[in-house]
Amino acid sequence: MNEIREKLKLLPENPGVYVMLDADGNVIYVGKARVLKNRVRQYFHSSPKPEKVAQMVANIADFYYIITNSEIDALSLENNLIKKYKPKYNILLKDDKTYPYIKVTVGEKYPAFSLTRKLKKGSKYFGPYMGGVRVKDVLEIVNMAFGVRICSTAIGDKPKKPCLNYHIHRCSGPCAHLISAEEYGGRVKAAMRFLAGEGGNVEELLRGRMAAFADAEEFEAALDCRNKLEMLSKISLKRITSLNRAVDADVLAYVSNNLYAAVNVLIVRGGIMQGASTFAVENASADGEALTSFAVQYYSRHPVPAELIVQECFESALVEEYFQSRGERAVEITVPKQGIRRRLLEMAEKNAAEYLEKSIDKIRHKEDMTVNACRRLQELLALTRYPRRMECYDISNISGVDKVGSMVVFIDGEADRQSYRRFRVKTVEGANDFASLQEVLSRRLAKLGTEEEERFPKPDLIIIDGGKGQLSAVKEIFDERGVTSIDLISLAKREEEVFTLHSRDSVVLDKRDYCLHMLQRIRDEAHRFAVTFFRNIHSKRSLTSLLTEIPGVGKIKRRALIDAFGSIDRMMRASREEIAAVAGIGDSLAAAIKQYFEEQL
Repeated sequence: MNEIREKLKLLPENPGVYVMLDADGNVIYVGKARVLKNRVRQYFHSSPKPEKVAQMVANIADFYYIITNSEIDALSLENNLIKKYKPKYNILLKDDKTYPYIKVTVGEKYPAFSLTRKLKKGSKYFGPYMGGVRVKDVLEIVNMAFGVRICSTAIGDKPKKPCLNYHIHRCSGPCAHLISAEEYGGRVKAAMRFLAGEGGNVEELLRGRMAAFADAEEFEAALDCRNKLEMLSKISLKRITSLNRAVDADVLAYVSNNLYAAVNVLIVRGGIMQGASTFAVENASADGEALTSFAVQYYSRHPVPAELIVQECFESALVEEYFQSRGERAVEITVPKQGIRRRLLEMAEKNAAEYLEKSIDKIRHKEDMTVNACRRLQELLALTRYPRRMECYDISNISGVDKVGSMVVFIDGEADRQSYRRFRVKTVEGANDFASLQEVLSRRLAKLGTEEEERFPKPDLIIIDGGKGQLSAVKEIFDERGVTSIDLISLAKREEEVFTLHSRDSVVLDKRDYCLHMLQRIRDEAHRFAVTFFRNIHSKRSLTSLLTEIPGVGKIKRRALIDAFGSIDRMMRASREEIAAVAGIGDSLAAAIKQYFEEQL
């Protein structure tokens, strides 16, 4: 503590970011400050603090800071460091659902419409779709009503043969050059107006088609049109009559009980309530800082709306400037005092408060299953440090063929899927799981102390799926590389015994113990990840072998088919038209491929 007091005296009056560390050197909190000297000192004053802040301060063993040119730069750096370190006491959007959007590739001559959950620059996005509105239905309505393409076919100078969608009047055939770029562009604009909330004559068009299909006794098609009309009515019922149709806004509300907190996001597009989402969050920040941090993280994954409706504590000017610095669209940030926007904000606050009230037990249970389970695991197994980053490894193969390894990562007891890694075992002959584990762990540990450790941080605990034999095999690799600062255990599936390096005897945890449940989750996840990878490459190998037997399917066409379908099952389910649509295949070869699969399998 004396070292911290000395550091506090040397704090500058510049803007910047401060990073709090625990006794093991783990980053537990990252914050930004307009004046570092004032902000950091507040944590160590004896004044009363919220419970979560007090917990965080009690765990601070050291800190460091980074000076920035401005508070905007500090906000940006804070966000990057939070993503990198995933600090325990910061807001982390770990349970952020990736809601679907409709993507329009506006940069192309003939834009395509598709469903996506990943947002990239260069395209136009509509959504997110939630609250009972199925994005697939919306995409089908657009396809049916406006004849825009929903495929990913590359359109070049040479016309292609039109696909099934053209023949059933769901596409205008731009790939076959059956429509001019100008006329197609008009259809795209009309479709985008519909997605933006302008219904136009879509309902009338669908009713006309439904009647035509019914007259032609094409009852399935008529029923499909009726379902689309029901979806249109669902969307129209979500319109907020008091709101202008042009309103596109997200409403953010933060509610806290000083220990846990929740943020509710209401989505309004074209005056229509698209839905809402509530996030349980933990943080050691003031309300305004917490909501600002949430917004910066949330809008790194979602498009920035035309308007943000927020509470008074929100750092509006800072966030507005931050969005501008990133080249985002101009956003109007509103703190409403009355009117419909105020009522929307109150609705969001009620949603957040209700979620927090009803979810307290669930949040506490989650804490028991994660962070508290990690603490207890350290005590029960006499681990040298708190197992914040745990990595678990498993091997999968059939009779030594297509051997693969998996690495899954849990941070504070929760899966960190972005850090998962797969390995193809390269040097081991036959079905030798021990040697395969040794190769995988040798390649993993080789990254320690190199530039790659930035991307693959050193784990606190490594877990092996297996028993004593697997543990001993990996211990040999630890000894070869002189690794002593990482704990190592294994979990045997049959009796759920935990083996450590401290004792010949296994540790048997109570079946109800949260520690065991956590170890089972990470072990089962490693197994699932390995098996999924194995099945993928094994299926591709089998498909490759079959395709080599079909006359006319050379290396390039084989690669195109594997990329398009990936497995024998998907290839078998594909229609002749779908196979023919693959680059370089065509109708006659597609018929031969389809016939081969029907005869052989």
